[in-house]
Amino acid sequence: MDGLGRRVIVAAFDGWNDAGEAASSALTVLRDEGAYEPVFTVDPELYFDYQYTRPSVAIETDGRRTLRWPEATLYRPTRSLRGTQLWLLTGVEPARAWQAFVSEFVDVALREDITGFVSLGSMMSDVPHTRPISVFAGSDNDQVRTLLEIERSNYEGPVGILSVLSHAADAAGIPTASLWASVPHYVAGHTPSPKATLALLDKLEDITGAQVPRGQLAAESVAWEASIDAAAADDEEMTEYIRQLERTRDTWDSPEASGDAIAQEFERYLRRGGDGPTKPGRDEPRR
Repeated sequence: MDGLGRRVIVAAFDGWNDAGEAASSALTVLRDEGAYEPVFTVDPELYFDYQYTRPSVAIETDGRRTLRWPEATLYRPTRSLRGTQLWLLTGVEPARAWQAFVSEFVDVALREDITGFVSLGSMMSDVPHTRPISVFAGSDNDQVRTLLEIERSNYEGPVGILSVLSHAADAAGIPTASLWASVPHYVAGHTPSPKATLALLDKLEDITGAQVPRGQLAAESVAWEASIDAAAADDEEMTEYIRQLERTRDTWDSPEASGDAIAQEFERYLRRGGDGPTKPGRDEPRR
């Protein structure tokens, strides 16, 4: 799409802004289904707290034990394709020196002639798993909002690394957009959430015009939803609660409903501090 250009970074980070692992899983699908090479990775000593995000030990195929350190890396596609090319920025949210962290990646983006930046996040929300996953699409760039027909968030308050990256990219002249999937808060035991990942990738394709692979997400989404149906079947209270959420969602989706319903839910989520992350993370809301 003209709003974001033809060389677009897609960013997602592990942690609080990744409910149901939906955002990080989206980048995993893109990377696994494509051909990418690392362009730049930060020095972990500068940005990560190892007591919070610990290194891990892995055993290689030859039996050697190696240490793997937390990282944040930008990948570029190795094949030239027609249309929009998606670059991938993924890793662990830094624990310190955020301004220096984002400056490093923005400098690389400018050097590589990146034309757009899209952040992916997912949040726990009061939504039913039986309905399509809602994705809030927003931008602070007037032209991007007009061309892509997306919203502008009115949120004010603490933010996470995705917002800091977006702000720095915008300041450097790189148009930005953000996508946030609403994950049912009662499915914490059913992580990852492939249905939310699929919704993010569908919306990413819509706003970028890129050919976005889905892998096995369609089948995995059906199995995920069935597993929650089975878990809820023996719990009358949970079944009734899900029915209430379905009625509310159906009201939102009715022709009489306000078009701001998803945006309002997104704002409510941010203002209450993003209760209910599925995996450990920082305590600042993401945007």
